[in-house]
Amino acid sequence: MQVGRGRVSDVQASSKESRVQKILFVATIVGMLVSLTGAAQQSQREDKERQEYISPQWLVADQDAEKLYVAAAISPRLLVVDLAEGKVAGEIALPYAATGLALSLQTSRLYITGGRADGAVYAVGTAAGQVELIARAGHTPLSPVLSKDNRWLYVCNRYDNCVSVIDLSSRSLAKTIQVPREPIAAALTLDGSTLIVANHLPAQASDVDDVAATVSIIDTKAGQVVASIRLPNGSTGLQGLCLSCDGHYAYVTHILGRHHLPTTQIERGWINTNALSIIDLDRKQWLNTVLLDDVDRGAANPWGVACTEDNKYLVVALSGTHELCIINRGRLHSRLAQAAAGEKVSSVTSSTDEVRDDLSFLVGAKRRVPLPGSGPRALAVVGSRVFASEYFTDSLAVLDLDKGEYAKAESTPLQKPLHMSDTRRGEMLFHDAALCFQQWQSCASCHPGSGRVDALNWDLVNDGIGNPKNTKSLLLAHATPPAMSLGIREDAHVAVRAGIRYIQFAVRPEEDAVAIDAYLQSLKPIPSPHLIDGRMSSAARRGQKAFSQAGCAHCHSGPLYTDLGRYDVGTGSGLDEAQALDTPTLIEVWRTAPYLHDGRAATISDVLTKYNPDNKHGRTSNLTSGQLQDLAEFVLTR
Repeated sequence: MQVGRGRVSDVQASSKESRVQKILFVATIVGMLVSLTGAAQQSQREDKERQEYISPQWLVADQDAEKLYVAAAISPRLLVVDLAEGKVAGEIALPYAATGLALSLQTSRLYITGGRADGAVYAVGTAAGQVELIARAGHTPLSPVLSKDNRWLYVCNRYDNCVSVIDLSSRSLAKTIQVPREPIAAALTLDGSTLIVANHLPAQASDVDDVAATVSIIDTKAGQVVASIRLPNGSTGLQGLCLSCDGHYAYVTHILGRHHLPTTQIERGWINTNALSIIDLDRKQWLNTVLLDDVDRGAANPWGVACTEDNKYLVVALSGTHELCIINRGRLHSRLAQAAAGEKVSSVTSSTDEVRDDLSFLVGAKRRVPLPGSGPRALAVVGSRVFASEYFTDSLAVLDLDKGEYAKAESTPLQKPLHMSDTRRGEMLFHDAALCFQQWQSCASCHPGSGRVDALNWDLVNDGIGNPKNTKSLLLAHATPPAMSLGIREDAHVAVRAGIRYIQFAVRPEEDAVAIDAYLQSLKPIPSPHLIDGRMSSAARRGQKAFSQAGCAHCHSGPLYTDLGRYDVGTGSGLDEAQALDTPTLIEVWRTAPYLHDGRAATISDVLTKYNPDNKHGRTSNLTSGQLQDLAEFVLTR
C-alpha cells in the first residue's frame, strides 16, 4: 500500500487612473478601519465571553492520586478535581491563564507558567492555594519541567526559541539554551541528565524536497544542545512528548504532511497523516515513526501522549477525532525490531524505511476509544486510569484501562454547559476533523497555533499543478483581500468555503463556514519577541527609516502594512514566473517563516538580500549591511 504520495493622452489617462486607484485605496483603508473598530468592540465582548469557558488544557495529578489539577487555557484559573468524587472541589485564581503545570512531590507546590511577552513562572501551594512569583520567563513560556531534586525548573519559551533554566533556590535565571523553533513540549530523563525538547515547526526554507521539524537533546549539566534529531520529511505541528517509564525512549506526536504531492485527493493520507515518532535516548537518534491512522480513517491532530506507569501502554489524545489511541508498547517495539531486522511485519513493511508509510503497521497493536467530549489535549495517567482534558466541552474524560478493550470512556463536566457563540463554535470546527472526508485532517492541521502556519509548501489545485506555495497565516485574512498568494480567491470568505470543499473534500452547511469566519476574524496578533518591553529597539527604529528609504512602505502601507495590491516583484519562478503576487500584511511576520510565496527564504534577511537581486522587491542593494540588519529587525517587530 502506498500513501499518498509611454503620447500625452496615455500619460493623462495613466494619471487619471492613478488618481482613481488612490481614491479607491483610501476608501478601502477607511472602510477597513471602520470594520476593525467594529471588530474591536465585538472582540471585547468576545474576550469577556471567552473567559467564561474553561478550555482545559493542562493536567497534573498529585502523588496520592487523590487530586487532579486542571489549568484553563484562556481563563486565569486552576481547578482542583477530587478524583474519588469525580467533581471539581476547588478553584485557585491565577495572574495569567496557565500555559503549563509541574508538581513538586516533595514540597507540594505547583509551578505554573503563564503570560505572553511578559512570561512568568508562579508557584502555588497546593494546601493554601497561595500564588507567588518565582521568576520571569521568556515569550510565551510553556511546558515547565521540574528536576527530581527540586533545584531546577526548565521552561520552553515558545517564541524566543529557547529554554530557560531557572534556579529555584535563588529564584533566578541560570541559563538560556537556544533551540531551533517554537519549543512546545519537554521531558526530563530519570537521572536529570538529559532534557528532550519538541520543536513545533520546521526552521528552514520550504522549497526543498525534505522539510521537517526537530527534537532537541539537551545535556543539562553542560547546558547545551548535544543532538538535534530530525524527524521524517513532512514532520510539523509537534505537540506532545513523553518518556517511557524506563527512560530509554521518547515519544513525540506530530503531523506527517505529504507536501511533495498535489492535493488532488485525500484518501489513505494523501495530504496529511498523523504520527508518533520514537526517539532512542540511549543512542540519541530517531528510531522510527508510526502512523496512528487507519487505512480508511484518519487520526487527526494527535496532541498529548503519556505512558502508563507499568510501561505497558502508550496513550495518545487524538484531538481532531475526539478519541484516545491506546498502543501496546511491547507489540510496537517488537514490530519495530522486526522491521529493522528486515523481517516482514505487514503486507507493506519489511524494512525500517517502510514503517512511516504503512497505515496497517499498528493493526492489532492499537485501538481507538471515542470520547464523550470534544478536543482532547492533555493527558494524565493515574494508576490504570487515563484522564484527558476535553478542550471544547469544558470537561474531563476518564478511561480505565483495567476494564479491558471494550471499556468505554466517561466524561465529567467541569462546569455547567455554556451557550456556544459563533466564534467558539468556529474555533471548534476549525480543529474538528469531522468536517473532513474520512477525518484525515482539520483546518488546524495546516494552520496550527490558532490559524497560523505549518512551514510547509503545498501544491493546491486552485492555481494549477506544479507550483506549490507556502502556507499563509490566516491572521487578518478577512481584512486583507484577496486570498491566496496569487489572489485566486476574492477574499477569505470565499477561501474558507473553498477550503472545506477542495481541501477537506466535504460539503458542509453554510453555518459552519460562517462560524469559521467568525473565529478567524476574532484572531489577534501577539506582540513580537523582537520588541523590548513593548517598544522597538534602537536598531528597529533605524530600520524604520530604511523601510521608507528602500520603498517598502509604498506597498506595505497603512495600519496593516499592505495596500491590498498585487505586483510582480521578481520572485516568481517556474509556472509562477512574472506572476503578480498579493502584498501580504507584515503584521506578525516574525511568526510566519519561511518567506516568499514559495518559502525559499528562510529569514527576512534572505528576502531583502539573497532573493532581491534586481531591487524589484524594494531598493535594498544600496543599503549597507548594517542598514539591512536594522531593516530586518524593524520588519520583525511588526
